[in-house]
Amino acid sequence: MLVPMRYIFLGAGAVGGTIGGRLHRGGRDVLLVARGPHLAALRADGLRLTVPDGTHLLPVPAVGGPEEVELTPDDVLVLAVKTQHSAALLDQWAPRPVAGGGTAGERLPLVCAQNGVENERLALRRFARVYGMCVWLPSTHLEPGAVSAAGSPRSGVLHLGRYPHGTDGTAARIAADLDDSHFDGYAVEDVMAWKYAKLLSNLGNALEAVAGPIDGELRMRLWRRALAEGGAVLAAAGITYPSEEEQRARRGDRVTLLPLAGAARSGGSSWQSLVRGTGDIEADYLNGEVVLLGRLHGVPTPLNAALQRLAAAFAREGRPAGSLPEADLADLADLLDA
Repeated sequence: MLVPMRYIFLGAGAVGGTIGGRLHRGGRDVLLVARGPHLAALRADGLRLTVPDGTHLLPVPAVGGPEEVELTPDDVLVLAVKTQHSAALLDQWAPRPVAGGGTAGERLPLVCAQNGVENERLALRRFARVYGMCVWLPSTHLEPGAVSAAGSPRSGVLHLGRYPHGTDGTAARIAADLDDSHFDGYAVEDVMAWKYAKLLSNLGNALEAVAGPIDGELRMRLWRRALAEGGAVLAAAGITYPSEEEQRARRGDRVTLLPLAGAARSGGSSWQSLVRGTGDIEADYLNGEVVLLGRLHGVPTPLNAALQRLAAAFAREGRPAGSLPEADLADLADLLDA
């Protein structure tokens, strides 16, 4: 009989907190790794998870780092931070000893439940068993100790598989646990194809973060331009991914957003970084990935480069989310059309 796995979430924000909280409610063994006021709140009061059926106070154990954990061969590490924080955590956890011999990097599976496509490469330098996870999970983390997810009847759709490709029994077990915990979990052979599709959808994150909701003619024109640049660089690089039709068919009406009492979702992950004042943002690994591929393959990406720079400046300077003046946004559009 298989021993149940323990899920250790390296990062307990919107994604890690929601997946971890849902797994905990589903009866799985979960440990959250957090820092600062969020860690203090988790230790004092547990995780406050708000979903369509109400708010649940969950006594999920939380720690501040690997020195507080005794790892076993049945542990699964889930990396759930923004990409700019991945390398530091990977360096902390990879050399940690595992009961029975060896290190985490040698023995334990590590799942990258993150946006972008760089995390798996970073992880594979340090961990022998790396899994990608494509996260379609509308969720929010704005205050210590609390996360929310408005999707119904499922909180999210999660594809996972071995990196760089393939699947195995561990992926199938994780997918089954997710299925039992208010997610649609899929173990797939081509997880990175799904992650590249998600990358394209995330190219609007920086635009939303600096300029507010993507609505109206001007913002929609910029969003379509950013998406077109992304599609062009993936084509030049020979990278294939599921079509919009395939993605819609997989999601269907499984994650319909419902109002949450006291937990309005006002923006995506990059917007949330600015609201929380973290001082950094993931644009280098979203829009910046398109810029990198464009430079490698000779494809111009002026809008994604501009959004990458703007988002970084907003984070560095502590500028409020959505505060880019309308005139500056119009000037950006005019410059691109010149």
